[in-house]
Amino acid sequence: MSNILKASLWMTGAILSFTSMAIAGRAVSLDLDTFEIMMYRSLIGIVIVLSVSHIVGTRHQIERSNLGLHFLRNLAHFTGQNLWFFALTVIPLAQVFALEFTSPIWVLLLSPLVLQERLSLNRVLAALIGFIGILIVTRPEADNLSFGQLAAALAAIGFAGSAVFTRLLTRKTSITNILFWLTLMQAGMGLICAGYDGDIALPSLDSLPWVVLISVAGLVAHFCLTTALGLAPATVVIPIDFTRLPVIALVGMLLYQEPLDGFVFLGALIIFAANYTNIWFETRKAHS
Repeated sequence: MSNILKASLWMTGAILSFTSMAIAGRAVSLDLDTFEIMMYRSLIGIVIVLSVSHIVGTRHQIERSNLGLHFLRNLAHFTGQNLWFFALTVIPLAQVFALEFTSPIWVLLLSPLVLQERLSLNRVLAALIGFIGILIVTRPEADNLSFGQLAAALAAIGFAGSAVFTRLLTRKTSITNILFWLTLMQAGMGLICAGYDGDIALPSLDSLPWVVLISVAGLVAHFCLTTALGLAPATVVIPIDFTRLPVIALVGMLLYQEPLDGFVFLGALIIFAANYTNIWFETRKAHS
């Protein structure tokens, strides 16, 4: 089996996991707020990370260096993930995913600040084209711009910050260590934010399986995506990842009677073109 086919199969797992997490997020939103969802997801994640690291023999890699960097990474991710879960409940799923796909554009803009990477002309053009895609998806006007759209757009910035700090951490520590501090710190953040008023709801018996699914699907999705990127170039993997949009649009139509919005698909296509063109230029430059 070729690496391209293997990467495609791994991306199928990522797409199914991201889609499952979105459905589960909506299912539990009536019982739990976003902070409670993140707290329970992270607590379950701690158990999963410790169990898997013990089985595969990587638990010794967990250590306490770079805690400040871990905190910045997890604060960005915690903020973005909370905004994403909120957006799931108030705007169509296809809009959430389309706006989430702007995250690589923000990575381009944040990388010079955090990673000291050069901001080239093609990266600037990719950011500008991606921003046009955002405007087409949201079509901002005084009477139709919703907080849900703003939340989804800000979530993409949070995910971009997380990605940039993760890239910096991978130069210094192991994936097991990153995942451990991800789950532990975000469990603490969730506990503080959910419990500041002294009232933390327990998941009902009906919601508990959805909470477990959110935790497992989140870890599986990122593992599948990372594995796929290790097997095939980003120019192959990223187009596959964008098939999440029609998949989630179909799910939204079948499960929640959400209309298929042509502007969302047009905007997402432009966002994809911006991302793909930048990756193509970066790949050519790396091999020249």
